[in-house]
Amino acid sequence: MTKAEKAAVTSVEMAGKVEIPPADKTWHQIAVDWYESLAESGQAKFYEPSDWQAARLLAHELSRALRQKVSATLFAAIWTAMGDLLTTEGERRRVKMEINRKPAKPESSAKVANLDDYRAL
Repeated sequence: MTKAEKAAVTSVEMAGKVEIPPADKTWHQIAVDWYESLAESGQAKFYEPSDWQAARLLAHELSRALRQKVSATLFAAIWTAMGDLLTTEGERRRVKMEINRKPAKPESSAKVANLDDYRAL
């Protein structure tokens, strides 16, 4: 396989917004926190419904593992699956994905603008 063949990307256009299934209330809190953090993470922009279902399955199994003695093999499988969802910096670097998070805009600026409007009256 040539370098050009490796670099070729097939793109598919899809319509509609991807819905994020809610976390299961019966999951262990660490599994819930991990699952909910995915929606706030940059790589989630690329998640399709099948990715969210994989994340649900993984959170379910993580929850089960956290409630019992975890084998090294099970932990390794969970960690690998988390990597498949690009949830670690190392995996994102491996696929050449960089997330540049901008700081949130301060809410106080809207209040100042309102005061400025009031003073202008």
